[in-house]
Amino acid sequence: MTDPEDREQQAAVTRLLLYYLNAPIADYCLLRGVLPAPGAVRIAVRAGEAEYAKNFLYEIPHDTVAPYYIPGMLRTVLTGTRIYSSSDVDEVMGMTLIRLRPQEITPTPETEQGEALTVVRALSDPVDDESPFLVGFLMHGDGLIRLYVQRPERPGIIGVDIRLTGTPTTALLASLPSLSGEEQYRRPAAEDPHCDLRVDLTNW
Repeated sequence: MTDPEDREQQAAVTRLLLYYLNAPIADYCLLRGVLPAPGAVRIAVRAGEAEYAKNFLYEIPHDTVAPYYIPGMLRTVLTGTRIYSSSDVDEVMGMTLIRLRPQEITPTPETEQGEALTVVRALSDPVDDESPFLVGFLMHGDGLIRLYVQRPERPGIIGVDIRLTGTPTTALLASLPSLSGEEQYRRPAAEDPHCDLRVDLTNW
């Protein structure tokens, strides 16, 4: 793998799929690995129940789809019946290799837990380990998540409410540090003893 962009894509897909080591991608479908291949990423999946399970390698060319869409594509492929041409099927390391065509696959929407993971992961890498921004979170129904954040320049913990549906935009996540300090979004937090004030960004 000599192309730096391919390497970045491969690493991004690997990070993104780590979650599925503990949670099935689809019913009876477990992640077994993420493998590098020339110009593509290959995702190893064990599909089926117990003794009837089989191992598959799904190949997705780099630069055809953003890493974020890959779990949804896999859910679509693993939960429906699909017909593949013989040129798209091979055998590698004892696994059936299937070359996917992303442009022909509509990703299945992410689960609420998956959307929450995307948000929490995006905010959990502190710029300064001694002053982390995200210090907790709570999923509390109706597609909402409360993010417990602390701004370095002011004391106290802020509970920031955002919607998970459709996964919040990168713009919202990038703006959270400044939006969490704006007066217009502040609400009482009397019902939550885990924060000093609440910020409502559910309609942002």
